[in-house]
Amino acid sequence: MADAGMNLKKARVLLSNDDGIHAPGLKTLEDAIRPLVGELWVVAPETEQSATSHSLTLRRPLRIRHISDHRYAVDGTPTDAVLLGVNEVMKDGPPDLILSGINRGGNLGEDVTYSGTVAAAMEGALLGIPSIALSQVYEDRHKVKWATAKTWMPKVLKQLLSAGWPKGIFMNVNFPDRTAAKVTGIEVCRQGRRKIGGELTRGVDPRGDEYFWIGPQRDEQKFLKGSDLAAVNDGAIAVTPLALDLTHSSILKTLKGKMK
Repeated sequence: MADAGMNLKKARVLLSNDDGIHAPGLKTLEDAIRPLVGELWVVAPETEQSATSHSLTLRRPLRIRHISDHRYAVDGTPTDAVLLGVNEVMKDGPPDLILSGINRGGNLGEDVTYSGTVAAAMEGALLGIPSIALSQVYEDRHKVKWATAKTWMPKVLKQLLSAGWPKGIFMNVNFPDRTAAKVTGIEVCRQGRRKIGGELTRGVDPRGDEYFWIGPQRDEQKFLKGSDLAAVNDGAIAVTPLALDLTHSSILKTLKGKMK
């Protein structure tokens, strides 16, 4: 169980992400969380690892680069970064909490199956550590409202930790594309439905070989009441509990009754 009422002032907190060690979202998270916690560590990918999902590097060695006090870069995926952060960088004392983000762009609906940001939190949960993925939704990538996430993140964090949650569960938080003052509140909601990759661009490279580029077009249900998509569309912060166990319980029972 995530420690309900965790004392952040005494907590060891590990930050990671999928946008890379130099990402503005990671700096935003560092600036927001540093005054709240006892000890802050950062172990993040050396370069951007968006859409790497929960991939683990097995076919080559990984390297850890020490950047500054309590700050490290890993030349691998978000999953690699969290795994090495917990088992190597912080091996003398594991973190009490793992925060992943703040991602540039939302992780809503089926995004969570592709997201490296969500995967870092998933890895934390697999390691038995309370973990939260944090993302900032935007419409214009040149005008990401980082101040919204920075302003609201401490309140969201404190409320989540005061509630607590069981092992095998981790949290996915999305901040809406609104200024902090125009956020309508915090809404606990289910994962919505949207599928990336509906737009494919076909081209020919300088060598004459054909290529395909997966585009951003999404088939999504923005107004499905009670979903993360609907929440951020209405200006609320979406908080969605996600589970490591992907088993569908009702179908499991049906199949057991029909397959003998």
